[in-house]
Amino acid sequence: MPGGTEWIFILIVILLFFGGKKIPDLMRGIGKGVREFNDAKAHAKNEINEGREGKKS
Repeated sequence: MPGGTEWIFILIVILLFFGGKKIPDLMRGIGKGVREFNDAKAHAKNEINEGREGKKS
């Protein structure tokens, strides 16, 4: 994991690339992607569990 100095450097680079106005949109997009990934993961897990239970019967 990066230390404190590395995080500051990363944040400065992000600010330079995207600018202050686009960062909220970037974070919103990342949050939406993470949420969709977690939903898909939970859906796949449920399907696997249902498949296991169906074979036992």
